[in-house]
Amino acid sequence: MNEHLPESQQVLSEEVATELMRSLLHKEGNWVEWGKGCQKLQKSGYSAEIIFEKTGFQKVQQNLIIVASQVYESLVNSDVSETILNYFLGPKSDVLYEFRVLNHKRRAAAAETAYEKNLDNEVAKELAKAIQEFIRFSQLPSGFTDHPGDAIAYQCWKSARQTKNLQTRTRLIAKGLKFAHSPSARTAIEQLLSDLSVTPTRKAPLIPLHRVENDEELSRLVPVAGTWPLTREQINAVQAVNIIEPFGMVEYSGSGAVVPLPGWQIVLKAIDPIAFFCQSGELSDALTNKNETVLVVIDRAAKEWDENGFFLVEQEEHVKVDWFESAPTVEILGQAIVVLRPKRIFDENNLLEPWQMDD
Repeated sequence: MNEHLPESQQVLSEEVATELMRSLLHKEGNWVEWGKGCQKLQKSGYSAEIIFEKTGFQKVQQNLIIVASQVYESLVNSDVSETILNYFLGPKSDVLYEFRVLNHKRRAAAAETAYEKNLDNEVAKELAKAIQEFIRFSQLPSGFTDHPGDAIAYQCWKSARQTKNLQTRTRLIAKGLKFAHSPSARTAIEQLLSDLSVTPTRKAPLIPLHRVENDEELSRLVPVAGTWPLTREQINAVQAVNIIEPFGMVEYSGSGAVVPLPGWQIVLKAIDPIAFFCQSGELSDALTNKNETVLVVIDRAAKEWDENGFFLVEQEEHVKVDWFESAPTVEILGQAIVVLRPKRIFDENNLLEPWQMDD
């Protein structure tokens, strides 16, 4: 059954894996074969650390040759000439690795340029970035064509126009002329030799960077069970949310609602909080003088009685929050950690009107 799977998905037997590691240890074949071998081992469950111990290929190196070998295969499928393919076996894995961000068509064009100009990995990275930025234009800059050489030539032309330093400007012009593919691109760059005007650069605005400085600036999403009266089954059926740090991202598989709560310590420390709505008078007779809707937060993980706490228990067919002078005989379903009254806004209409001040 294993032989019907694609080669990259086949699980290697222990004997085959051992032989493959031996081959990698002695660096038999070329770097493309090494990358395929490392990928086969990883897909068969061997960790990068184990592969390093057995073959000497470090984790970073494994990632590089695996990705680069995939780029090489895309060149093979793009009908790139044998001369160029053999050139990249030279080895040039670090160059092809930089082209991973490009699609198959642009990889082939970039590879041809890298071959023609004998680029190292640093310039290859620059070329890939220039191509990515170039294809974002809805309309190509005047004088430049959709060719990798013109893409990097445009970046040189643009940077040269924005620099006052004559030495740097000359270096950029020379680099642009080296890569310019079309006659019109060469003409545009050559014009900078006589046109010494400087185009002012436009700086990007400051990134709106902020950091949460204290817990109360955080919030916590708590799943809602509904509105009282509720049954024990309804309380238990609420799915807990999975909080992922460091930003408090929430994964929730339930189908109900969630409510945001301030980052108070008691809320953040709750292990399995849920919430439900009820009238304040339903919680305590002391709150009947101004009956209003409140949000009750229950930590279902807090099931040990404490004389200073209010606890959720089952009473007849429904659940109830109550205080117990001594340990109750009924099962505790959770502890009430917060009872939240609705926010108070004295004049909500003022929030919708612009500020007005008398002269």
